Amino acid sequence: MNQITLLIVDDHPLFRQGVVDALSLESDMRIIAQAASGEEALELIRSQKPMIVVLDVNLPGMNGQQITHQVSQDGLDTRIILMTGYDDVEQAMHAALAGAHGYCSKDIDAQKLSVIIREVSEGKFVYANHVFTRRELELWVEDRMEGARRSYSEPGTPFHPLSDREMEVLACVVRGLSNKEIASKLGISHQTVKNHITAVLRKFGVEDRTQAVVYALKRGWVTLKDADPSLGVM
Repeated sequence: MNQITLLIVDDHPLFRQGVVDALSLESDMRIIAQAASGEEALELIRSQKPMIVVLDVNLPGMNGQQITHQVSQDGLDTRIILMTGYDDVEQAMHAALAGAHGYCSKDIDAQKLSVIIREVSEGKFVYANHVFTRRELELWVEDRMEGARRSYSEPGTPFHPLSDREMEVLACVVRGLSNKEIASKLGISHQTVKNHITAVLRKFGVEDRTQAVVYALKRGWVTLKDADPSLGVM
């Protein structure tokens, strides 16, 4: 029987060990590594190539969404299940846009987590206690984004605080392009791309690229139809 190889990542040792102990009882699963920080997790994903990572959203250093996005950007086969202590729809959308295959609360019981892991190992996506195909997850996210736009957008053309060039950079971020790819596409330097992205994050009051995409999607400044498969839900 082919076992599902797992990496468990959480900065709280007792919680992490509890997950390891519970999943070690499953005959079709094998824990191959543990990590307590984002940087350590990314290094282990690249070196150990686990099938699935059970990953805490809030980590020291790189957070779970940043790691997930990087794994998607790198084209790695590892699938990620994000766990959070603050389960809400907005965080779920962040997780989907970053490329996570699953998203669940940290108060989940071991049996249910095992079921999610098996579904994800078969290529499914698990969000909000539902199992989705890739297309079904896309529609689920779009439906919630549409509701958010109705709540946030003003009548008429939505105002946004970005320059034309910053909007071009943001559109590339939505499509999942790396800084290097954005620089090549727009004919500007890598440092200029970084400067524009820093400006977008500052103007939006967010911490990372995924949050900037969610922020802009909610307000209707960009749409999911502009997105690329590397974002994980297209």
